[in-house]
Amino acid sequence: MNKAAVLKEIIECRRSIFPKDYSGEKIEEGVLNEILNSANFAPNHKKTKPWRFQVFRNEKKLELANKLAEIYKNTTRPEVFLEKKYLDITHKISNTDTLITISVNFSGLVPEWEEIAATAMAVQNMYLTSTVHQIGCYWSTPGMIQHLGEFLNLEENQKCIGLFYLGKIKTD
Repeated sequence: MNKAAVLKEIIECRRSIFPKDYSGEKIEEGVLNEILNSANFAPNHKKTKPWRFQVFRNEKKLELANKLAEIYKNTTRPEVFLEKKYLDITHKISNTDTLITISVNFSGLVPEWEEIAATAMAVQNMYLTSTVHQIGCYWSTPGMIQHLGEFLNLEENQKCIGLFYLGKIKTD
């Protein structure tokens, strides 16, 4: 198969696959590193590489899950708070092998939209690399992420714009 056909197949197979469809098996370190490294090939104006990823696995992942649940509980009005949603936050993350926070570093060298676009392209590279390795993934943008800055030690010019869930796909 020629390169164009291979690329077309990878692009057409790319899907968001959710934690309910993850097997619970560990993603090999080399595969995870390849997924993360693929982000570095995203085009970015003035080579600012504005994406900032933090990888959460094992205990750190559970700390993030608990923080997100806490944020939901503390920022949701009592009349719209849903216990099921609160519990689902930690459950969904516990089914995930790796959770990566997606943040943008605004350099001031280029318009902010360009750095957001470059970060999105970096995530697309991770999506495509995950697809090749048959790793399920999806980018989530819950409102809770706007309250993660301190937890993630983000600087004033940085903003969390999503969570990237990764897990091996069930083969039922």
